[in-house]
Amino acid sequence: MSVKKWFSLEEANEMLPFVDQELKKMQALKHNFEEKYAELRIKKNEHAERPGAEKDPFFVMEAELEFLQIEARGLIHNFQLTGVELKDIDTGLVDFPALMEGQEVLLCWKQGEDRIRYYHGKQDGFAGRKPISE
Repeated sequence: MSVKKWFSLEEANEMLPFVDQELKKMQALKHNFEEKYAELRIKKNEHAERPGAEKDPFFVMEAELEFLQIEARGLIHNFQLTGVELKDIDTGLVDFPALMEGQEVLLCWKQGEDRIRYYHGKQDGFAGRKPISE
C-alpha cells in the first residue's frame, strides 16, 4: 500500500538521486532474474530430453529465483512507501503526486532526465506529458 503524499516540484527534484539509485537496484535485480530464469528454462528443456535423468535437479536454481522475487517485492514495497509511483522499471519511469492550481497531477520523470520538467493528469499517462511552466 502506498502512502498518499503530495510533492512540491522542489521536493520531487530533491528525491531524484534516491529514486535513480533505487531504480538501478531494481533494474539490476530484474536483469539478474531474467538471466537466471532463461538459464533455468534452457536446462529444464535439455533435462527433459535426456532419458533416465533425475526427476527435478533444479531446486537450487528455483530457490534463487524465489529469493530474487522476494527481494524485488521488498524493494518495490519500500519504494512505494516514499509516495513515489513506480510506472516502469525498465525505462525508469516514475510519477510524483502533486497539486497544481488545486488539481491533482503527477510530476513525471524518466531516468536519464536531469530534473522534472513535465507533468500529466492522473488519467493521461506518459503520452499526455506537458511541460511545467516554472
